[in-house]
Amino acid sequence: MTEDAPKPFLYAVVCAAGIAQDVGKLITAAQARGWEVGVIATPLALRFFDTSEVEARTGRPIRSAWRSPGDPRPFPDPDAVVVAPATFNTLNKWAAGIADTLALGTLCEAYGLGVPIAVLPCVGEALAAHPAYRAGLERLSGMGVRFGDPYAGGTDQGDRREFHWEGALDLLTPHG
Repeated sequence: MTEDAPKPFLYAVVCAAGIAQDVGKLITAAQARGWEVGVIATPLALRFFDTSEVEARTGRPIRSAWRSPGDPRPFPDPDAVVVAPATFNTLNKWAAGIADTLALGTLCEAYGLGVPIAVLPCVGEALAAHPAYRAGLERLSGMGVRFGDPYAGGTDQGDRREFHWEGALDLLTPHG
């Protein structure tokens, strides 16, 4: 890549889960690997992280709603998409082809465009046991979506396992 060549562009789709407060770790890791990053959040996810900090890190506004006709596109086309944390609701709707939010519409469209997509699920054990969830993961896997290890969060005592933000980026590399 030459000095003047544009950096590849990564869409980071963020869902409403407690671990989303650390999305800056994904942004930092992606930027260190040469990506430019734009964040697309589900509407509820905006409550889970510091939006001002994320906008300062990316140099771009966070998107969570559709743009109006005639408005310029705030992000270039994606070279890849990471969904992290990916919730039960988002994964099931996406697998069913439901595009009722910008985040879901982006995911449905990215598949149709052949854009590589990496996912870090963040789903509790009780929800992960639901047959619709398992069927959705199978459908998305069959579509070529790449999954990292699931994350179920902390225990009742409040300790949290490490969420492997960088693992999503590893999934995007040919042999990651």
